[in-house]
Formats: sequence, C-alpha cells, structure tokens
Amino acid sequence: MSNFGLFVRFTLRDGAGEAFDALVRETATGIRAHEPGTLVYACHEVEGAPNERVFFELYADHAAFEEHERQPHTRHFLTERNKYVEKTEVDRLQPYTGKYPTGAEK
Repeated sequence: MSNFGLFVRFTLRDGAGEAFDALVRETATGIRAHEPGTLVYACHEVEGAPNERVFFELYADHAAFEEHERQPHTRHFLTERNKYVEKTEVDRLQPYTGKYPTGAEK
C-alpha cells in the first residue's frame, strides 16, 4: 500500500477556535477543488477539549502529500495558523492495513 498519512493535533490559543476553524474551512475548500491525490482531509473538534483540534490526512502517496504542501491554500494555512495555534504535534503515518476511501483493502 503506497498511501501516506498524517495525524495532527493542534492546541489552540484561548479564544482562537472560531478564527482557526474558519481558516481550516477555507483551506478545505481549496483541497477539495484542487487536490485529487488528497483522499481524506478530516478535521475534528475534540469532545471536552475546546482548544484541541485533530486532523487525519490520507494521501494517495508521498508525492500527493508533497503536492498538497505546494498548494497556495496550504501555504496560506501554514502561515496563518501560527496566529491561532499554541502547539502542534504531527505523526507521519504509513498505512499497512484497513479500509480506505478508494475501497481498497490491504
């Protein structure tokens, strides 16, 4: 399986949730319109933790991730997020089994 993924946890500054979420929605619009290799870009609030956001990202392969990183909407997000984020934790994932959006199972 050649998919590549990320699990990202953002800890937001107090009071930054609404502005951060608006930035994420703007970014997701660009991803849906311009990134066929981005299979999943799922953003979540964390129940009981109003300053936490969790993203699960799944790309067709590492090249699709690199293309995602080059996109203007992604570059804008990476620059602007610093206004709202106190801490970022990133796990790079190499999927090896499961059920994926393409319907393929490994």
